[in-house]
Amino acid sequence: MPATHHQLGLRLQRLRLRHGLSQAELARRLQLSPSYLNQIERNQRPLTLSVQQRLKQVLGDIEGLLDAGDPAALVEPLDQTLRALGQLGISATELRALAGNLPQVAHALLDLHRQHLHLQTRAAALELQIGSDPAALPLLSPGDHVRDYFNRVHNHIAELDQAAETLYAELAGAPGQLAPRLRQRLADRHGTLVQATDTPLAGDKRAFDARTRTLWLSEHLKPGQQAFQMAAHLAMLECAALFDARIAAAGWGDPERIAQARIGLSNYFAGALVMPYTEFLRSAQQCRYDIEWLAHRFGVGFEAVCHRLSTLQRRGAAGLPIFFMRVDRAGNVSKRHSSTDFHFSHVGGACPLWIVYEAFNQPGRILTQIARMPDGRSYFWLARQVSSGAPGYGRPHKTFAVALGCDLRHADQLIYARGRDLKTLDDAVPIGPGCLTCERNDCVQRAFPPLPRLDGSSRPYT
Repeated sequence: MPATHHQLGLRLQRLRLRHGLSQAELARRLQLSPSYLNQIERNQRPLTLSVQQRLKQVLGDIEGLLDAGDPAALVEPLDQTLRALGQLGISATELRALAGNLPQVAHALLDLHRQHLHLQTRAAALELQIGSDPAALPLLSPGDHVRDYFNRVHNHIAELDQAAETLYAELAGAPGQLAPRLRQRLADRHGTLVQATDTPLAGDKRAFDARTRTLWLSEHLKPGQQAFQMAAHLAMLECAALFDARIAAAGWGDPERIAQARIGLSNYFAGALVMPYTEFLRSAQQCRYDIEWLAHRFGVGFEAVCHRLSTLQRRGAAGLPIFFMRVDRAGNVSKRHSSTDFHFSHVGGACPLWIVYEAFNQPGRILTQIARMPDGRSYFWLARQVSSGAPGYGRPHKTFAVALGCDLRHADQLIYARGRDLKTLDDAVPIGPGCLTCERNDCVQRAFPPLPRLDGSSRPYT
């Protein structure tokens, strides 16, 4: 029995990984654009006969890709679909029973989820036309609503920065030396013991056992990363009133958004404590925003510094207006923060010409790009691949690419622009917000036409 369209993407991805190929490398061998292959793996494009024939030439036997006779092939996509819909308690046994006994129902569930994702995309296109009022975006996830709120306040929470600096002074902190002081404070003030473990944690980097009042940290964390995790836990205990006031002001009443907001606010406080505002801004300006030097000075990772740089908007003592994004290999944007009015679209993936995707092909290198948007504005971007996870052969790792950007007029303050011609723009790359909302019809990487505007006009998306 041939596999249906919604099964092939995941199978193709597994087949590619078994052959040890990156998405970009397989796309090159198939003579496809990386964005086109990405859409096939995300079930947004069909696996055509011509592509199947090229796959056979490149990979050899692909019968397992097309054979759906085994109901077990439905279990993994069903599990992913139900998890995406918030249904976490369905066991593999129940999913196998559903796939084996009611395969048509299983296929219907998968099709309904694809339709749901399509509706989310159309709702996001509507957002671009009517503005970014969260009340008008019921299909966005709670996490997206919380991120949008942070962006509306320019990713700066003044009272948390102030509270973090006050605590930093109280602890007599020094850059990169907070971990032992935070461990002692958790023990003295809250009766909490901090322990390291090599056992995988449900929270990835930390987990709290309320019964024994033990905060478990992954043993592979560096001292600065340990301090960040302890600070985030401490924030839940000592900043509850500040969190409640901010949540009330934002108007969140449902448990999911409140939970997401507390996580976001506690992480903000942790970053502000480990990288206290005044000292961090002074250091950033002195080194011309050298991210690797700042990471070394404050004992944290590359991504943590990028995130902190996007929050420096204290009135009367502001840093550069910076925006920060994190994407995975499939183009999913898992973080987006802006200290400016830069608009992050929720529509589809990002532009494949954007430098952040090239970072996956050059691990460890910091890449730069001058990019010109359809509205004529130009930006300076830098990007680098980052990974996290316990060291050791065969241990699972998370791999992302992070991008940091600013308006081109500020780029001369960045060490990464040294030697670049910031005036003639001869090497500016024309990019867009993503194919669904980009009007660059002459783009060689265009994967599909833009969504039509609701008013029927041809005006560009902004």
